[in-house]
Amino acid sequence: MDEIISLDYGSGGKKTSRLIEQTILPVLDNPYLGELGDGAILPGAERLVFSTDSFVVDPIFFPGGDIGKLAVCGTVNDLAMCGAEPKYLSLALILEEGFPLRDLERVMASLGEAAEKACVTVVTGDTKVVDRGRGDKLYINTAGIGFLQYPGLSPRNIQKGDAVLLSGTAGDHGTAVMLSRSGLMQGELSSDCAALNHLTEAMLQSGAAIRCLRDPTRGGVATTLNEFIEGTPLGIELEEKAVPVRPQVRAACELLGLDPLYCANEGKLLAVVAEEDAERVLAIMRRTDEGRDAARIGTVTDACPGRLVARTELGGRRVLQKLTGAQLPRIC
Repeated sequence: MDEIISLDYGSGGKKTSRLIEQTILPVLDNPYLGELGDGAILPGAERLVFSTDSFVVDPIFFPGGDIGKLAVCGTVNDLAMCGAEPKYLSLALILEEGFPLRDLERVMASLGEAAEKACVTVVTGDTKVVDRGRGDKLYINTAGIGFLQYPGLSPRNIQKGDAVLLSGTAGDHGTAVMLSRSGLMQGELSSDCAALNHLTEAMLQSGAAIRCLRDPTRGGVATTLNEFIEGTPLGIELEEKAVPVRPQVRAACELLGLDPLYCANEGKLLAVVAEEDAERVLAIMRRTDEGRDAARIGTVTDACPGRLVARTELGGRRVLQKLTGAQLPRIC
């Protein structure tokens, strides 16, 4: 471990994992936290699912969304990936002195609209103000509670031969935020920020053998798929040409020196599904607004244990590891 915290530790990649595993878990480890899922499944009469997230995106307004919409969708999605029906949110605002009230009103309107669309209710909250120069406009923390409807989703269930599905185009959010931040934004490129609980409900109520779900936020598709298989006897073979990427996102990534497979998403999910159910689940996903561009992008194998191997468009192969470095700091 380094002696100080750098932006790398917030990237969602290798250093984030190291921070959690070496500094946080040894002190707080318990069966619920140890799962390291998107949320914790807690014992209770209705089997509660609990999740929390903080949002520090820069800029706070970006094409396709803002920090308010992002806060609702991010927490709703964490609950949905656990197989829960999201119901209640908390909202904590950390405001910097001098932040324009009209901007806060704009954020709150967006947040309220997103909550209504996702069918969740904000039931408690907190507000703090810090000195000018001691924050960066606005930080938001949300926690969410949902009721478990579809138990058993876990990367531990993944089997050889399973199909890997992506619900739509990769890298939209990270690219839109980075271009907006740099002042290069132009054209129709926008964040994919969206709540996915209605999509997951449609998929899970089908009865298909869905092994696990995850939304590939920080670190992108490649990092999330690595998390599925690290330390296991299984690997994933990714068909790079099968990963849907918008032409403008691909062009922007080339301009910024980024890889779409490592760019953040805020309205997409990865699903590992039994081979025999893959086409049926894809059809269900494509009937929804959030999954209309869904595609099969890979297969679980035992050829390269613990590794994500991409078959390139030129027919070669490359190993994709977890994100290293702060490719996209302050992205969500």
